[in-house]
Amino acid sequence: MRSQTKRHLAPGQLDDLLRAGAGVGCRVESELSDGWFSAVYRVRLDDGRPAVVKLAPPDGAAVLRYERGILGTEAMVYRRIAGLPGGGVPAPELLYAEAEFLVLSVVEGTAWDKAAGRLTPPAEAAARRELGAITARLHTLAPEDGRFGYPAALSGLLATDWRTAFTAMVEALLEDAERWHSPLDVPPAEIRRLVAEGGDALEEVTEPRLVHFDLWPGNIFVDSADDGSHARITGLIDHERAFWGDPAAELVSLAFGGDAGPDSDLIAGYTEAGGSLDFGPAFQHRLALYQLYLGLLLVVECGPRGFGPAHLAFCRRMLADAVTRLRTAPGTAP
Repeated sequence: MRSQTKRHLAPGQLDDLLRAGAGVGCRVESELSDGWFSAVYRVRLDDGRPAVVKLAPPDGAAVLRYERGILGTEAMVYRRIAGLPGGGVPAPELLYAEAEFLVLSVVEGTAWDKAAGRLTPPAEAAARRELGAITARLHTLAPEDGRFGYPAALSGLLATDWRTAFTAMVEALLEDAERWHSPLDVPPAEIRRLVAEGGDALEEVTEPRLVHFDLWPGNIFVDSADDGSHARITGLIDHERAFWGDPAAELVSLAFGGDAGPDSDLIAGYTEAGGSLDFGPAFQHRLALYQLYLGLLLVVECGPRGFGPAHLAFCRRMLADAVTRLRTAPGTAP
């Protein structure tokens, strides 16, 4: 994906950058083009280790407010995951981290979206159950200062309660939408009203937990048998969208990979690993709000990233569907 936020470097420039910042050089093997925000390169470090280098956007690149400082957020998440007992959340090892780049170990396997077609239904079900358990362990991570919102101080989107933090997160996207003349197809005043009407449901969330918020199959690596009879999850990647918030929000992106409802394999694994989601009316109302938030985010980011009309149309449909769901959520005024 070609994006205006990607910083592309020649092999010699990348080698110089790593030598200056990490004290180790590299030989570029390929650019990994699947990501949508950061330029990513597969490299061989001077000591022979294979690695992945992820670059921050170039100086002056237009980013959304929540994206300010998110490479640092990703580094923080890898550090916190590494501190979990028993390696409960598979992820790349953070080898080096600087303001301009991360250097990560290579994850075994392939992205789930590329492997899904060859997995048998029982293998897919077992992997979804495993993913649920991994997600529950990820949700044991909590902020040291007890605040909700995006971890990077540059975003200015932290608050002591979830309702305030989430409202600020939505407002930041609406401000970005105005800046980029985003085609929201719904008045910003209505989005604000829908969020305000969900205030009571949002106030039920009193303990912030780490939410990846981008766990679609492309960010989940699996190692599968050649015949597709079984698979194991080898790593979660791309944690830059992570925030401290409501674990229910995780289901929005997890649903891109399959059923994320109360009777699903995903939730069975989540519950077996100690996670708890009540799926009551307030939970369902919050889930509709998080679907609205992701739809809004996807439409707005099309501006600074320079995505084409086909992708923009897809994102607009997502936002419209989310608004429709929220209008009919329990407790929402007509």
